Amino acid sequence: MGRGGSSYDNVLAESLWQGLKREVMHRKLFLTMSQARLEIFQWLTYYNARRRHSALGYRSPMEFEQQHHAAAGLSLAA
Repeated sequence: MGRGGSSYDNVLAESLWQGLKREVMHRKLFLTMSQARLEIFQWLTYYNARRRHSALGYRSPMEFEQQHHAAAGLSLAA
């Protein structure tokens, strides 16, 4: 979330929701709430751990964060 009136603050968040809708939910009927939750969870896990993002130098969000912490001299919590 960013400041009001600035569409550029939410670009990455909107990209996430657009991808989720297009890749998981578009034209799909989930038979149960559990099925919907599982498929969304699996997609979010893929999105954060494996999917490459051009805004992050073609790294996954996990890789980007790990490299950021390593560069800053911080250790990651287990």
